[in-house]
Amino acid sequence: MTFEKLPDNQYKKLVFQLRGQYTAILNTFRCYGMNADVDQAIEECTKVAENFGMAVRGNNKPIHILHEPKRRATE
Repeated sequence: MTFEKLPDNQYKKLVFQLRGQYTAILNTFRCYGMNADVDQAIEECTKVAENFGMAVRGNNKPIHILHEPKRRATE
């Protein structure tokens, strides 16, 4: 099974929608003063999702972006 690469404008639209969904899901944590952490988590989740999408289409590289767990927001 092969997948065609989407045109750039469609790809950017899908990534924008993905970020919007992550924002909606993680928005609840903003009330705890975690704005910067939420924004960073959204960008990191988006990058992992993009890497995953490329991996399932045959790009042979790891999807992870972190090599160890992140610090807790309360530390």
